[in-house]
Amino acid sequence: MATDEREAAAAESAINEIHKKITEAFEVFDHECNKTVDVREIGTIIRSLGCCPSEGELHDMIAEVEEEEPTGFIRLEKFLPMMTRVLTERRYRPIPEDILLRAFEVLDQNKCGYLTKDELVKYMTEEGEPFTQEEMEEMLSAAVDPETNNVRYKDYISMMVVDEN
Repeated sequence: MATDEREAAAAESAINEIHKKITEAFEVFDHECNKTVDVREIGTIIRSLGCCPSEGELHDMIAEVEEEEPTGFIRLEKFLPMMTRVLTERRYRPIPEDILLRAFEVLDQNKCGYLTKDELVKYMTEEGEPFTQEEMEEMLSAAVDPETNNVRYKDYISMMVVDEN
């Protein structure tokens, strides 16, 4: 087998693996087993595949795969090529741990290694792309130490960082 043929076979195998991964994630939410999912589940599916788009990027992705007359459902046949492209181009990768740490350190003006729950809520709901109430509650349930009402951000970061392997 020539080198070009081996490379083509390897690329095809990699694409097949990506298709399988996307299809399996999609099927978890395909409750009717008709190769469609509720549009509201798309963000969860995309994030389960290791991508972390902003809300704006997520809306763009949904717009790309929605029907011309939106039905509230997304079909696998439209989702699969878009998501394959996103994964092969390694778009919307999670933010690396060191950058997250630096961001928390900027917010920690007293350099004490933690933020109070109130500080975190203020930053996450009033700055940049604000968290929704649901997102905020989910983050707080995972991040806040119930005894101190603080977020030890080094511990929180190590808990939430996605393993790339």
